[in-house]
Amino acid sequence: MSFFGTNIKKIRKLKSLSQMNFADLFDLKRGTLGAYEEGRSEPKIETIINVANYFSIPIDDLLKRELTINELLKFNTELTTNESQLRKAFPRIPLLTKVNQEEYIIHHQKESFLNNMPFIKWPIDVGDKTYLFYEVFDLEMSDSQGGLYPKDIVLLEKISFENIDQSLPVLVVYDDIKLCRIVKKEEKVELIADHPAIETIEISISDIKESWVLVGLFQKYRKMENQSDLQTQINQLTKKVEDLES
Repeated sequence: MSFFGTNIKKIRKLKSLSQMNFADLFDLKRGTLGAYEEGRSEPKIETIINVANYFSIPIDDLLKRELTINELLKFNTELTTNESQLRKAFPRIPLLTKVNQEEYIIHHQKESFLNNMPFIKWPIDVGDKTYLFYEVFDLEMSDSQGGLYPKDIVLLEKISFENIDQSLPVLVVYDDIKLCRIVKKEEKVELIADHPAIETIEISISDIKESWVLVGLFQKYRKMENQSDLQTQINQLTKKVEDLES
């Protein structure tokens, strides 16, 4: 659960801004802002960045906890325009999609290829870590509780395969690319989908070229509390139709 809606509502009231006034600051519709504040919708990455930058609020604070009035009073309201600061705060993180994944499997070790991939500028302290954004395009990690759906974007951190926590979703690059859960079995590993209709795949650990663990998530759609298993059945039918078409 994100605290984005709760925090922007508190900011708006503190600044004596109507929903329309606040929405105009960030080129949003008033109804869209209302959906954010009520928790019926999650914002786009660009909106999160713009709000955080405008009010000089760390993104982690804006998303992960409810801010107090005293904290909000300390934040500035000036938009950062210093180019060198923005470059440092917004490193380019490559974006892996369905369109470029076949090339990625072949050229993932080439710096020239990585530098020409689509990217998202994200305010994160990279340090000695390597990050990758991945756009979900199938239903492998969806289930009756919701999960991941097409157009969701996950933030991944590169990690050696032997250090992977098997309880977390992992992106595995071999002669294909799978976002899945894993179970290690001596020299083999099972790639397990959350979707009940998708079969488990077993590959050799030696075939794995890269492994990435999920550390962040931006969802296009939010599962409602009263959503029934009907959506799961629709998802399964959709997957079967896609399999037949291919």
